[in-house]
Amino acid sequence: MDRVTRKVVIVGGGTAGWITANVVAAECHDWAEPLEVVLVEAPDIPTIGVGEGTWPSMRRTLQRIGIPERELIRTCDASFKQGTRYFGWSHGGGDEYIHPFSLPTEYADLNPARYWLRERGRAAFASFATPQAAVIEQGLAPKEASAPEYAFAFNYGYHLDAGKFAALLRDHAVARLGVQHLEGRIERIESRSDGDIAAVVLDTGARLAGDLFVDCTGQRALLIGRHCGVALTSVKDLLFNDRAIAVQVPYATPDAAIASTTLATAQAAGWIWDIGLQTRRGVGHVFSSDHTDDAAALRGLEDYVRASSPGTDPESLQWRTIAFEPGFRETSWDRNCVAIGMSAGFVEPLEASALALIEQSAAIVAEQLPRDRQVMDVVAKRFNERFRYHRGRVVEFLKLHYAISAREEPYWQAHRAAGSSPEGLEEKLLLWQQQPPWHDDAPRLDELFPSASYQYVLYGMGFRPRYDSLAGALYRRQRAQADRIFAANRAKAAQAARLLPSNRELLVSIVARAEKRANGS
Repeated sequence: MDRVTRKVVIVGGGTAGWITANVVAAECHDWAEPLEVVLVEAPDIPTIGVGEGTWPSMRRTLQRIGIPERELIRTCDASFKQGTRYFGWSHGGGDEYIHPFSLPTEYADLNPARYWLRERGRAAFASFATPQAAVIEQGLAPKEASAPEYAFAFNYGYHLDAGKFAALLRDHAVARLGVQHLEGRIERIESRSDGDIAAVVLDTGARLAGDLFVDCTGQRALLIGRHCGVALTSVKDLLFNDRAIAVQVPYATPDAAIASTTLATAQAAGWIWDIGLQTRRGVGHVFSSDHTDDAAALRGLEDYVRASSPGTDPESLQWRTIAFEPGFRETSWDRNCVAIGMSAGFVEPLEASALALIEQSAAIVAEQLPRDRQVMDVVAKRFNERFRYHRGRVVEFLKLHYAISAREEPYWQAHRAAGSSPEGLEEKLLLWQQQPPWHDDAPRLDELFPSASYQYVLYGMGFRPRYDSLAGALYRRQRAQADRIFAANRAKAAQAARLLPSNRELLVSIVARAEKRANGS
């Protein structure tokens, strides 16, 4: 049990596998005794690519592993993402709201919801709280062309082609960080006498022994599920979506505007995502098979494509149907096997939490990589406790989008039914009847969703408290400060409109400079 960790074997490629390989190899690159990192993947397993949106955390990940931003944008058809824009989630009658990535101005010390509620809806909550909402609405980029890589005027992540992103990560890991890459299918898994995984044997005949095994085999969960026997805990009773139909839609013209948010449009039994890359849009309908069928979901998606892409013939496009079981494994690190990505669980694409969980999982494995087998049990225990918490918060936050909707279709009514929400969310909704969300509602330093995210969704969808929370000494003391802050927001939004390029203009500029640099000119 005191075996020294000398070799990490990652089974499965795609975004999860290659992010993990890069982060582990980069973090452990300077160990006195070199750590061997090997990734093996089947040669013909496609990248699902459902979630092509990332969080701002991806900027830190790319910096950490040493990939220049210009290379991401040049090679992965990437664009900038500043949040999510929702259509029809509240009533289905033309309502919309924005969940931006930027926190409200001076959020650490001042809760904007208290002052916005006094405004009685004279401006949308996001527009009141941050100038980023105006930037999004005007189709502007999150920074000027002269800004350094990864710097920003407004917080941002990316939209990207998942297949191209995995290829960029693979090439970087192998060429720059010394990761070994093998192709082959897992034929069998060998165990040690103590129950740990000893090795994986490939159909090529190769035997890969290791000290820590990382399962990135997606829904197949070959190691954590089939071999270790760790079951998936379904959350379908809380979040109903279990199928998606995805398609790639061309732009009408090469200079068409690129939205800098994921567009999320509610449907009768699910919702449609619309992600703008440089050369195409990624569009898909995620839905509940208990409330509709594939044919009806496809018709809804075809109608959306016709309406949003005049001149595009839906029958000329290639549609892909993806089935998934919404749920997580309660234990994602079992003995010397840790699952990252869909092998650890997946709920649905809403808010792009899957990639964020991959990033955070890979970072923890890298930063706390057990130096020997005894330490591994302690790290695994903490890892499991941490991600049980995070997954619970993911379910709560995603459910919020459905639980407070006033739509009347059976799917939406079922989301509001008694007992269909996590207990923690029900308690929060009751508390928010008398006080707006703030730091106590997301108290951990490593929260995936800050309390500001709850505010953007809650008030964007029309929630109003039952009791007046505006009275009190704190409100009176901060009233002048709040007036100054929100006046400054309006001024900054006006300034951004004058200075910032459009999303496409900035991308064209970055790609041109990157191409020039790559060609040595």
